[in-house]
Amino acid sequence: MDRIFTAFANRVSALAGQPASFALATLIIVVWAVSGPIFAWSDTWQLVINTGTTIVTFLMVFVIQNAQNRDAAAMQAKLDELIRALEGARGDFIGIEHLSDSKISDIRTALEQESGCDTDQASIEESVEVLLRRR
Repeated sequence: MDRIFTAFANRVSALAGQPASFALATLIIVVWAVSGPIFAWSDTWQLVINTGTTIVTFLMVFVIQNAQNRDAAAMQAKLDELIRALEGARGDFIGIEHLSDSKISDIRTALEQESGCDTDQASIEESVEVLLRRR
């Protein structure tokens, strides 16, 4: 079941992100809007689009979340491997994605202070400008 859903989710995610899918969705909305006068702007006419978009949205939430979860897990595994492979890297950071948001925020703040990073907005913008000039 897991393998089937993964294959399905990959396929749907790939198709949903294509320009043709956007064009098809836009075409459906245009056809629906143009058909309004034909159906006298009836409640049924409105219900058709509301029901259709609700169903598609509901199902896409699960498909997209599955794809994002897999991508995040794969990225995390790659980053963990880089930590393991780099001499001098702190292995203590492997697995911190399982901590609470507040703990991760505390770790991030401590790392920024340790590295001497200034976290005020002006300093961040200045750092970004320096990085952009390097290109």
